[in-house]
Amino acid sequence: MSAPHPASTTEADECTHRTRETSPTVRRYGSIRHMTSERIEVQRTIRANPASIFAVLCDPQGHVAIDGSGMLMGADGELVTATGDEFVVHMDREALGDLPMGQYDVTVTIKTFVSQREIAWTILGTVRPPIGHVYGYRIEPADDGHSSLVTSYYDWSDIGPTWRQAGIFPVIAEGSLKATLGILARTVARGYPH
Repeated sequence: MSAPHPASTTEADECTHRTRETSPTVRRYGSIRHMTSERIEVQRTIRANPASIFAVLCDPQGHVAIDGSGMLMGADGELVTATGDEFVVHMDREALGDLPMGQYDVTVTIKTFVSQREIAWTILGTVRPPIGHVYGYRIEPADDGHSSLVTSYYDWSDIGPTWRQAGIFPVIAEGSLKATLGILARTVARGYPH
């Protein structure tokens, strides 16, 4: 969720960035960017079918494998199959270098589950009250029949007043979401799990 780096893109590697409460759309370097104060979305076309991508996103270890922030160290739990499923992720906040939280665990609770189309979750960590931010992915089959348009989003529009007043959002940079999509593309291309 940091500033994008201009790069040439191909149809298969196009990234799109969006946020809620937008300013006008601006097209630069083959991508679309919308800025808001409560949501970030990035998109990438990945050369894989929705089922292969969704399989990674339903696996707690898949989240660790594709993490672009550097914070996810490990996970415990079964594959998720429905709304309400949970797993634990072992985190290390030192990767962000913003707060001296060190290592801690968060419980991921699946909030949206539409097989091969969308998965989203909230987290409950060491801080209280719960923050209320949501991470997720939407997957759409691409017109070429061999690829999928994947949207990664991070939404903090429903955070509580305590967290809104803290002024710490977004916690994860746009660049981390973009990097995660790149790692997801590589992970699926190599055949997950491997």
